[in-house]
Amino acid sequence: MNAPLTAPLLPDVQPRPVPPEALAALQARFGAQFSAAQAVREQHGRDESAFTHVPPPAAVVFAESTQDVADAVRLAAQWRVPVIPYGIGSSLEGHLLAVQGGISLDLSRMNRVLAVHAEDLTATVQPGVTRQQLNEALRHLGLFFPIDPGADATLGGMTATRASGTNAVRYGTMRDNVLALEVVTASGAVVRTGTRARKSSAGYDLTRLFVGSEGTLGIFTEITLRLYPLPEAVSAAVCSFPSVEAAVRTTMAIIQMGVPIARCELLDARTVRAVNRHSGLALREEPMLLMEFHGSPGGVREQAETVQALAAEHGGQAFEWASTPEERTRLWTARHHAYFAAVQSRPGCRCITTDVCVPISQLADHVTAAVAEADAAGLPYFLVGHVGDGNFHMGYLIDPDDAGERARAEALNAALVQRAIAGGGTCTGEHGVGLHKMGFLRAEAGEEALALMRAIKRALDPHDILNPGKIVAG
Repeated sequence: MNAPLTAPLLPDVQPRPVPPEALAALQARFGAQFSAAQAVREQHGRDESAFTHVPPPAAVVFAESTQDVADAVRLAAQWRVPVIPYGIGSSLEGHLLAVQGGISLDLSRMNRVLAVHAEDLTATVQPGVTRQQLNEALRHLGLFFPIDPGADATLGGMTATRASGTNAVRYGTMRDNVLALEVVTASGAVVRTGTRARKSSAGYDLTRLFVGSEGTLGIFTEITLRLYPLPEAVSAAVCSFPSVEAAVRTTMAIIQMGVPIARCELLDARTVRAVNRHSGLALREEPMLLMEFHGSPGGVREQAETVQALAAEHGGQAFEWASTPEERTRLWTARHHAYFAAVQSRPGCRCITTDVCVPISQLADHVTAAVAEADAAGLPYFLVGHVGDGNFHMGYLIDPDDAGERARAEALNAALVQRAIAGGGTCTGEHGVGLHKMGFLRAEAGEEALALMRAIKRALDPHDILNPGKIVAG
């Protein structure tokens, strides 16, 4: 039986002292790439999570090469100073917060596409390259990288959190699309894992050990990714439903029939309303599926006809097409802005997000229960989901200074996660553990598995300097 879930309302902040000589050594090595300015530190001590009262790091180092990363880690290791990798700060679970102090290692300047092997469908990039930047570099080759978590996140951050997003139902997650890594370890050593080959049986799969480790086992300096040909035909559609349950049951039918849909996104009526206001759209303010089909013209047409018939069986109506690139871009941009649209619907709020993933056969029951609980609690919320693979998000919009609202949101979150784990699901499908999901990970994995994770952490980072206080802390 799963252990009771516990989640702290505030993170455990236990700063370690950073010796002045450590800061002096970093300043001497990095010069203008080092900053202890308050504004720079504060920028690197905040993400999109609801944790707003964590002190910033003691300093920031802007890495521009693998050697910079290795030297920064070696200097930090000499004084056992925490090192927290930083991309663009879009994480939702407190991944980059300096709960034990230390330095923030900003990798955003390491933003070169190092190699594209079009014939092998692979690319090697530095960690500061964003997904949109990579796709711009690939467009003229007729290739693309499909993982799309919404924000224009860095590929280093996406690898660290094992991100997925809207295309995962067709193309998988970062776990499936990272072939090889260059990683700086806690001692400052540079190691390579994996190859550009499509498969290997050579030893432990270190690449997948590091993917999803959230900066706690090593710092990525190069990432080799799997690419895909741009589809011959792409078509998008929206369809409105009388209820969230009807929309989800349509999704279940699509997946269980084996329709190779590329994207299948759920928005509840609240979210559609917020998106309309934020993006100037006129979508029907009802629960909605936003879908996309990839393939040949005939294949896309066949997929769409099948989906339209399934939607009609569940009360779907107003099935509308977006066939031009401009129309599709406008729709998907609005979807990607759903989080910010919802947050703006309650000025001054912060968002406590959930991110569970459940077996597809249970999806409707879990979504329906989550909505009923949120309605009963009386908190503003929004619902979106990559429902094609059983992954959905509830966002509770709270006053960050109202302890009662935070407690209610955390109680809703805990109930939702407990139900997902009990049903064979997971506490996070794509956001990662960070700070917010640590108690839930214990309930999901069990003490034996968690002890093994901690043993791996100790083996690779014996002095606990790499993003400490996250995932397996405590």
